[in-house]
Amino acid sequence: MIPKISEAELEVMKILWERGTATSTQIIDVLLKTTDWKPKTIQTLITRLVSKAAVAADKTNPKMFLYRAEVSREQYMAAENQSFLRRVYDNSMKMMLATFVREQKLTDEDFADLQALLKSEKKI
Repeated sequence: MIPKISEAELEVMKILWERGTATSTQIIDVLLKTTDWKPKTIQTLITRLVSKAAVAADKTNPKMFLYRAEVSREQYMAAENQSFLRRVYDNSMKMMLATFVREQKLTDEDFADLQALLKSEKKI
């Protein structure tokens, strides 16, 4: 089961997915450049992710932890996609695809790619 990850926690996860591992100092340095969060807030997000088992903390030396994602980006995306489909479209993939196709400005190439994808998935 994939733990529920808040939008703020997701920012920490993105860093770990990109880097593989990071110390809290490295995570804080990245997020201080892209958010107005305080270091203590960022540390709280990391701690929450560890408590949810979304992130593992390895004691690399006595003074710091090295963090790594325990939930892959793919696992997270699959869980979020299922949640979105269930909550918004009542589990109707057809309704969701129809809405996206109608709402988006799809090129002929987009349609061809989508058609090819659907055909390839049907064979599985």
